[in-house]
Amino acid sequence: MLERFRNAWTKVIAPIAAFFVRHNISPDVITIVGTLGVVAGAVICYPQGWLWQGTVIIFLFVFADMVDGQMARSTGRSSKWGAFLDSSLDRLGDGAVFGGITLYFVHGAAVHGRDVAFDLPTIWASITLCALVMGQLTSYVKARAESLGFRCGGGLAARADRLLIILMGAWLAGLGVPYVLEFAVTALAVMSTVTVFQRIFQVRNQAREQDPHGAGA
Repeated sequence: MLERFRNAWTKVIAPIAAFFVRHNISPDVITIVGTLGVVAGAVICYPQGWLWQGTVIIFLFVFADMVDGQMARSTGRSSKWGAFLDSSLDRLGDGAVFGGITLYFVHGAAVHGRDVAFDLPTIWASITLCALVMGQLTSYVKARAESLGFRCGGGLAARADRLLIILMGAWLAGLGVPYVLEFAVTALAVMSTVTVFQRIFQVRNQAREQDPHGAGA
């Protein structure tokens, strides 16, 4: 829906993009900073019940998604690597927003006026959401890279590995083995995150070989 307003927003963001270009700031840097801002706003503010504050922060950083594209077009630095990085990090931002709102509903803090207590069930729920998001991103990164002609695979946790770990953890927990499910989701969160970064750097190395000037700073 927001795409309908892209032309209007372009007039607003063009001077901002020009400022960054003049100061030799890479579009990739803007993409990464924008994603970090969205993630921070979502996972810090929403679970605390700070809904309007978190939304304002997220909206401010969402503009980075348009600024980096404007920078790339104005400098002629649009590339397959930029498209890959932008779309991959968009999925991370989306996951953070919906994960933060899920944790808000777990607490119900803003509705009931209660202070948020980050007890153990909430911590494990957060880790499980992280494992879910990063697991989905692992598969997305591979599919997106291959659609752009890159090779992408390997890493600590492919889909079969993730499925085996979580199912074994659930099975053993059902048999009464203590903390095994908590260990499984924690391991998956860490392994999936490492795998995502392994695959991103794998694609970046290939992009640099194909186009040294189009793989970011």
